[in-house]
Amino acid sequence: MTLTVINTMQKAFAFYLLAFSLLLSACSPNPDLQGRGEDYFQGEWKQDSVPMQKQLLSYSLHKFKFTCDSVYIELNRYSKVNTGMDSCMLGGYWKEYIRGTYSERHDTLHIKGYFCNADYSLKKPQGCFRSGPYEEYFSVSKKTDSAVQFLSTSNVIPINLQLTKKITCTPKPL
Repeated sequence: MTLTVINTMQKAFAFYLLAFSLLLSACSPNPDLQGRGEDYFQGEWKQDSVPMQKQLLSYSLHKFKFTCDSVYIELNRYSKVNTGMDSCMLGGYWKEYIRGTYSERHDTLHIKGYFCNADYSLKKPQGCFRSGPYEEYFSVSKKTDSAVQFLSTSNVIPINLQLTKKITCTPKPL
């Protein structure tokens, strides 16, 4: 009877040791530095125009700043139709700001972030424009070292960007 109890205890101990080992091996500490991102994205990119923009009722011109795995976006929005309060739309021109992180897999760029104020501080859910989470997928075509094209999954107008300033990624502590 004593051997049966000891044998059962050994099996239980072995089971708990195995479960604990699996649990430890499944966990890994978070990195203490931000990710490096994609080398060819690093820098400031600007969209100068939109195809047929004079004929469009509304459109956006984009500015992207990629630093390591972070992205900062400035949307310069234009509209010939008033869809909101005049004090917000400022005669058909306004800006929106987004900050977040990005990842690229094959030819798809995934940006996940939040709408922000002009200083890229988090925007409160009030006021005229969008606030809260932002998430977008783009198909990326690299034209040259200083030109890329993004095709949004939510818009048919291509975003043709020119590199205006190259940046070297220096990962920062999280």
